[in-house]
Formats: sequence, C-alpha cells, structure tokens
Amino acid sequence: MASLDTLLFLGIDGLTSGAVYALLGLGIVLIYLVTRVINIAHGDFAMLAAMTLVSLEQGLLPGTSYLLGAGALLWGALSALAARRQGAWAIARPCLGALATAALAFALPLALAALRAPAALNAAAAVLMVSALGPMFHRLAIEPIARASVLVYIIVTLGMHLILQGLALQLWGPQAHSVEPLLDGSLAIGAVVISHQSLLVLGLTVLLVVALYLGFNHTLAGTALRACAVNRTGADLCGIEVASAGRRAFGLGAGLAAVAGVLIAPVVGVHYEMGFLIGLKGFVGATLGGLVSYPGAIVGGVLIGGFESVFSYLSSAYRDALVFLLIIPILLLQTARHKRRGVVHGH
Repeated sequence: MASLDTLLFLGIDGLTSGAVYALLGLGIVLIYLVTRVINIAHGDFAMLAAMTLVSLEQGLLPGTSYLLGAGALLWGALSALAARRQGAWAIARPCLGALATAALAFALPLALAALRAPAALNAAAAVLMVSALGPMFHRLAIEPIARASVLVYIIVTLGMHLILQGLALQLWGPQAHSVEPLLDGSLAIGAVVISHQSLLVLGLTVLLVVALYLGFNHTLAGTALRACAVNRTGADLCGIEVASAGRRAFGLGAGLAAVAGVLIAPVVGVHYEMGFLIGLKGFVGATLGGLVSYPGAIVGGVLIGGFESVFSYLSSAYRDALVFLLIIPILLLQTARHKRRGVVHGH
C-alpha cells in the first residue's frame, strides 16, 4: 500500500507529464480538425525543439537552421514556379521571402550565441524556429496532395516522420543529450517536493490553453480556423483560403509540440528517437475526445500522464506498453459512442 506522500508525488508527476501530453494532444486535434490530417510526425516537432534547445545552450548552430533554410528555399522555388505567368514581381516576391527566412534561420542562433542568451530566451527561440517548420511541412508535404484520403495522409506523414528522424540523427548524432531546467529550485509541501520546473510546466500549459480559447473565439484568424474545422468546402465558398488556414493550423500545432518539447527536455534524455514515443502518448490522449474535442484532448493527456506515473511505480519496465494498451478501451468506447449516436439519429 502506497503512502500518502507517495500518492501525492505520483499525482504531481502525472499531472506534469499529463500537461505535456495535453499540449501534444491539442496540436494533434487542431491539425486534424482543420486539415483532416492525422500527423504521425507530430512528436518530431517536440524532438526538434528539444534538440534545438540543446544546440542553443551549447552555443552551436542547430540543425534546425539547415531544415528551415532548405524548406524556405524549396517553398520559394515552388511558389515562384507556380507564379511564372504572373509577372516578374510575382516570381521575385516568394524568392525574396525565402532568402530572408533562410538568412534569419542562421542569424538568430548566431546572435543568441554571441549574446550568451539566458535559458528562457533560448527556449523561446527553439519554439519559434520549430513553429516555422509547421507551415513548411504543410506546404511541401500536404498541399501537393490536397483532398487526399486520411489513409494517404497517414502514409505521407509517416514518411515525413522517418525523414525527420533520419535528419535528426545526421545533424545531432545518436547520443542522448541533457538539458538544464528552465527554472531551478523546488517548493516543499510537507514531505512532498515540487520542482519549479513542474510549476512552470503547469502554469505555461494553463496560459496556452486560455490563449487558444481566446484566439479561437475572439480573433478573425481563429474564426477562420473554426470555420474550416466545421466545413472546409463551406469555408472556401465564403472566401476563406483553406490552404492558408492549414498552414496556420500546422504552425500552431508545431508550436504547441515545440513548447511540450522544451518543457519535457530537462526531464527525459533528449535524443533523435524521442519524438515518436511522446507523440504517440499525445495521440492516445487525443483519441479520448475522438480527435475532435479540445477539452477531450486535455483530459486525455492528463489521464495518460497519471496512468504513466502509476505504471512507472508499479512496473517501470512495462510502463510504456501499459500506457499504449489504454488505446484499446478508448477506441472501443469511441466505437460504442458512435454506434449509439447512429441509432439515435436513425430513429
């Protein structure tokens, strides 16, 4: 029988991990609702953010700069090719934008290294750089196959996951890296000690959830994303550019995953394979709401974190396997719910 202190520790640990998985789940749900893409590579955004933070802390040029530069140049080339019949300025504009983005991708890390920026600024830069990869991902991998089936999107994003994981291996190497906590110190509540890093994770997660709620309900861009989530064809007929909405969704989703990556980096070993594992846990949490509910993704992420903490205490060797087994009852529950709705609507 676990003591009360042990239960409190497991609860705090589970809540901290659950907040990270909730952020990943929110990004998965957002991308799916707006674009109908189940992004298998979503966890790789978290991995890239953590790897970028490692390089920035060491004063090195992160591999993310090369990914951003190559992606920007390829985006510019494709846009210029599509605008070749619209005049010289229509061709030059995307090329100039691509060159500016590529230059900024290299200049920002070098400036941070020269200034010996604090950890918080390095973390913000890592999130910003990885967030910029989201729209590039959509433009280069999703837009060329617009209106494809969900299965095709799964195959394409699985291929992108393998590509990003392979590139991370080449750019950062196979070894694991460590990251210092963004906030040192701890807070003692009786016999239970809560690290300031855990408080940062919880506080930042709450702030991001509130910001997303306000953004979706009180901004024009948020309204456009909601419209695309409800009916993409109707949104297109109303003048909303569906492709741009998809890029924004991928940018926001990548940003949420990047925040999750820099928050979890001090807790786990940072390595090129970490993205798929934590991304899959975020996906399991997102399935609790059927991939269509933001509150469901938040609750699901917190529950997955709680179960993971308990399973770690009971049997650390089978922790991940037991967590992933949870997807079976979750899917059975969703199937029963959909059948019940079908019967109701049928009557």
